[in-house]
Amino acid sequence: MLAAVLTSLRPRQWVKNLFVFAGVVFAQQIFTPLVWRAAAAFVIFCGLSGAIYLFNDVADVDKDRLHPQKKQRPIAAGALSIRAAVAIGLVLSAACLAAAFSLSPVFGLTALGYGVLLTAYSAWLKHLVILDVLTVATGFVLRAVAGAVAVDVEISGWLLICTILIALFLALGKRRHEYRSLTGSAVAHRPILAEYSEGFLDQMISVVTASTVTAYALYTMSAETVAKFHTRLLPLTLPFVLYGIFRYLYLLYRRDLGGNPSDLLVNDRALLVDALLWMLATLAIIYGSRWTG
Repeated sequence: MLAAVLTSLRPRQWVKNLFVFAGVVFAQQIFTPLVWRAAAAFVIFCGLSGAIYLFNDVADVDKDRLHPQKKQRPIAAGALSIRAAVAIGLVLSAACLAAAFSLSPVFGLTALGYGVLLTAYSAWLKHLVILDVLTVATGFVLRAVAGAVAVDVEISGWLLICTILIALFLALGKRRHEYRSLTGSAVAHRPILAEYSEGFLDQMISVVTASTVTAYALYTMSAETVAKFHTRLLPLTLPFVLYGIFRYLYLLYRRDLGGNPSDLLVNDRALLVDALLWMLATLAIIYGSRWTG
C-alpha cells in the first residue's frame, strides 16, 4: 500500500514546485538563511500538490480506467482504495496547510488559495474550454507568489508574466498531445477535448510561444532589471530559453511527446542540460554582479 500511496502522490511532478524558489533566487537571497524558508515552502507545496493529485485521481477514477496509460494508476487499478486515498489526502492537506500558516499567515493564505484553485480545477474548471489551461497556468503563478511571500521578498511583475506564459505553453502542448494520442477515446476520457481542435491548439501555442520569448527578452533588458541586478548581461540567457522552447516544440510535433512536461524535462537529456545551463548562467550573472560589485 505504501508504494501505491507514493505513486499516487506523483513525486515526479514535484519538479513544478521549484517555482517557489523564484522569489529567493531573483531577490539574490539564495545564499542567505532565507533559502531554508523557501525550502520549507517547497516541501509544503509538494505535500499539498500530492494531496490534490489523490483527490483528482479519486474524482477521475472511471475516466482513468479508459486511458491507455492512466489506467495503471493505483486508484484506477484498484491497488489503493478510494476511502484510503481520500483519508490520506485530507490528513496530508490539513498538515500542509497547518505548516504553511505556521511559516507565515500570508503564505498560508496563498497555499490555501492554491489548494482551493486546484481542487476547483479537478471538480469543475477542467471541464471549461480555455479556462482549463488558464487555471493550470495560474497554479504556477501561485507557486511563485507563495515562494516570494514565504521569504517576504518582492517578485517582479515581469517574472510573473513569464511564469504564466511558459505554464500556458506547456499546458497547451499537453492538451495537444492528449488530443492526438487518445484518438477516438479522447472525448470519453477528457470531454473538454471535444471543444478543441488541433488547429485551434496550434494557433494558441504559436501565440503563447511568441509572447513567452518576447516577455522574457523584455524582462532581461528592462531598466528595472538592469537597475536591480546592476548588469546588462541577462539577455545572454535568452539563447537557452529559445533552445528549450524549440526543443519542446520539436519533441511535441516531431516525436509526439509532451503529454507529461515534467517527465520530459527529466528524461530528455538535451532539455535537462539546457535547463541546467540556463540556471547556471542566470545565477552567475545575477550573483556575479553582486559579488564583483
